[in-house]
Amino acid sequence: MREDRQLLMLTHLSQLLDLVTGIGGFIVPLVIWLTQKDKILGMDAHGKMILNFQISLFIYSIVAIPLILLFGLGIFILIGIAIIAIIFPIINAIKVNNGEIPSYPLTIQILK
Repeated sequence: MREDRQLLMLTHLSQLLDLVTGIGGFIVPLVIWLTQKDKILGMDAHGKMILNFQISLFIYSIVAIPLILLFGLGIFILIGIAIIAIIFPIINAIKVNNGEIPSYPLTIQILK
């Protein structure tokens, strides 16, 4: 196994593809994780962390949609989810590049 901070950083940043493609922010990290988890030091943990974050955001979005009918509360939740989905991949990519351990808030641990 070799250390590759740049690939780990790009894996975190690849989540931003959701802004362009809609689902690329899940597919690209999944493919990188599946193909590199045995070759890159730390890729297994980072890949699981990213996929758990993406799945959690999807679940929160599904829950927020019916809440739109309840005084528009769901719109505020969706805006919050969008902000979190943009900011935390960037913060964590910087952390990984600096050799720090990243973390994603409000993440449901589905993959362990």
